[in-house]
Amino acid sequence: MPSPSRPLLIFDGQCGFCRAWVERWQGSIRGHVDVAPSQEVGASYPEIPAARFAESVVLLEPDGAIHYGAAAVFRALAHAPRRGLAWWAYRRIPGVAPLSETCYRAVARHRDIAGTLSRLLWGRHVAPPGERLTAWIFVRLVGVNFLVAFASLAAQIRGLAGHDGILPAAEYLGQIGARMGPIRFLMLPTLAWLNASDGFLIGLSIAGMLAAALAIAGLAPRAMLLLAWASYLSLAGVAGEFLWFQWDGLILECGVAAALLTPWSWRSRPRDPWRPSRAAVWLARWLLFRLMFSSAVVKLASHDPTWRNLTALQYHYETQPLPPWTAWYAHHLPPAFQSFSALMMFVIEGLVPLLIFAPRRLRMLAGAAIVFLQGLILLTGNYGFFNWLSLALCVMLLDDAAWPRRLAVRAAAGTGGGAPRPRRITAAFAVALGVLGIVPLAGALRAPPAALRPLTIAYGALEPFRTVNSYGLFAVMTTRRLEIGLEGSDDGVTWRAYGFRWKPGDPTRRPAFVPGHMPRLDWQMWFAALDPEHPAYWFLRLAKQILAGSKPVLGLLGENPFPARPPRYLRASLDLYHFSDAATRRASGVWWTREPMGAYLPPVRLEGDRLVLATEIAPAPAR
Repeated sequence: MPSPSRPLLIFDGQCGFCRAWVERWQGSIRGHVDVAPSQEVGASYPEIPAARFAESVVLLEPDGAIHYGAAAVFRALAHAPRRGLAWWAYRRIPGVAPLSETCYRAVARHRDIAGTLSRLLWGRHVAPPGERLTAWIFVRLVGVNFLVAFASLAAQIRGLAGHDGILPAAEYLGQIGARMGPIRFLMLPTLAWLNASDGFLIGLSIAGMLAAALAIAGLAPRAMLLLAWASYLSLAGVAGEFLWFQWDGLILECGVAAALLTPWSWRSRPRDPWRPSRAAVWLARWLLFRLMFSSAVVKLASHDPTWRNLTALQYHYETQPLPPWTAWYAHHLPPAFQSFSALMMFVIEGLVPLLIFAPRRLRMLAGAAIVFLQGLILLTGNYGFFNWLSLALCVMLLDDAAWPRRLAVRAAAGTGGGAPRPRRITAAFAVALGVLGIVPLAGALRAPPAALRPLTIAYGALEPFRTVNSYGLFAVMTTRRLEIGLEGSDDGVTWRAYGFRWKPGDPTRRPAFVPGHMPRLDWQMWFAALDPEHPAYWFLRLAKQILAGSKPVLGLLGENPFPARPPRYLRASLDLYHFSDAATRRASGVWWTREPMGAYLPPVRLEGDRLVLATEIAPAPAR
C-alpha cells in the first residue's frame, strides 16, 4: 500500500454529517494534513475494505501507520500546532481511548440523529465562519464607549481632580511619591506623574477622545486603543474614589481585549485579510462570562435575605443610585412580578453565561438573553456606559455568519491572498490575561486563596493596571434611600439649598435619564449616604471647596444659590426618600416623598485653609 507524502485523512464523501465535521477540522489541520473523500481515493488503498471507509474516518501516516475512528480524528488534529491535547489524553489517560471509540461508534451508527443535533446546535455553520467582521464591529463599539467616557470626564475632571477640585491630583501624587518612592510608578501607573496640572488632565481626556475617534475610523486601531487605555488609566489613577467603579475597570479591560482583536496596521477595514486570534476572541467571551456570572455569585454569597427570598427588586428601583422616571413605574409593579423578575435575573446572570462556552446557536441564545437583561437595566436605570459595554461584549458571542448577508459579503471581498496568521505574542498575552481572570472569579466564589497562590501573586502585580478586574454589583441590596442635601448660609439663620443635576432632590422634579454620561459626584453622594455616621473624606473636601468658591467644583452641581460669592456656612442634612404612590402623584405631582432624618454634617466654616465646626450656630431643628 503506497504511503502518502504527508498525513491523509479519508472520509465518507456521501455522508453530509461527515463532510460538515471534516470541513470544521480542516480549519485547524489545513497545511498539515491532506483531506479526501473515500469515493475518490479509496481505490488507491485496496488493503482497506470499502466497508471500513464507510464506518469511520481513516488517517494514513507517511510512516505507514493507520488510525481509525476517534484515534484518526485526534491524531489528525495533533499534527496542527497546539492541538495535541486530545491525542495525548487518548494515549496517556486510562479509559479515554475506549470511551472515545465507544462514543465515536455510537455517533457513526446514528449519523442522521447526529446530523440533526449538529444543525440544531450549530446551524448551517458547523465549520466556524470566523469572527473577523464581528471583531471589527466590536472594536468600533469599544471605541464609541471610550469616546463617550472621555467626553463625560472632560467636563468633570477639573472639579474632581484639578488644582481646585475635590481631590487635587498634584496633592495626591505628592503624598504617594513621598510614601512609596520609585515604586510609585508601578503602584500607581499614570501619565500624570509627568504633569498633574488642570491643562494636562484635560489634555488626557481630549487625547483619549481623539484616540477613540481614530480607532472608530479604523486608523491605527490597536495603537489608538492602547493610547485610550493609557489615558483612561492615567485619569483613573489620580481621581481616587470618583473613578474606581466597576465600569471603569470594565472599560479598561474591554480596551485591552479590543486591542488584541485588531491588527497592528495603519488602516483597518472589514475586507482586510486579517483573522483575529482565537485566544483573543475567547478572552472577550471569558470577560463577559466573568462579568455576568460574578454578578449572580456575589448576590448569593452575601447571604443577603432580599436576594435569597427574591424580594430585592421591590427595593432596587427606588434605592438604586440614579433612578430615572421609568423606575417609578417599575417600582410599583406587583410583588409577585418582582419576585419572578429576580428569579429570571439569577437565571440570566448565573446559568445563561454557561452557554457562552456551548455550541454556536446556544452561545447566540445566551447573548440574546443577556442583551434582553441589559436592555431592561438601560430602561430602568442610569449606569453610564456600563450597560453599553456589556452589550458590546455580547457582540463577540456572534460570528461572521450572523450578520446580514450584504454586510458579510462585502467584508469577505478581501479574503483572498492568504490572510496573515495571528502573532503568537497576541495569543500568548490573551491566554495569560484569561488565566489571571480565574483569580477574581475564584474570589467571587469564595475559593481559598492558597489554592491559587502563584496566580494570586501575578494578579496582584498586575492589579494597579486594572487589566483584569473583579465584578459583581449590588451584592447586598439597599433597602432604604437616604439622600444628602447641601445648604449654605451667610448668617446661620437663613439656609439655601444647593441643587444637583441628576440625583434626587426636589420631590416634584421628574427623575431624569443620563444617557451615557457618568455624573461622578452625584454617584458618590449615593455612596456617602450609605454610611451616614461617618462623612467621607472626599465629602469634607467637597464642603471645603464649596466654601472656598471653587468654580470647577461648583460646576459639578446643578444649582448654586450663592452666585455672587460663597456662603459663610455650610451644612448637610439627611432625608429618607420614597417613591410616591400613584394617588399622591396624581394629586400633587410629586415623584418622591421626603422625611427628615437629621444632620449628616453639622454647620462648618472655613478658618484660613481649614474646615472647622461653626460652634456659634445652633443645630438645625427637625423639619
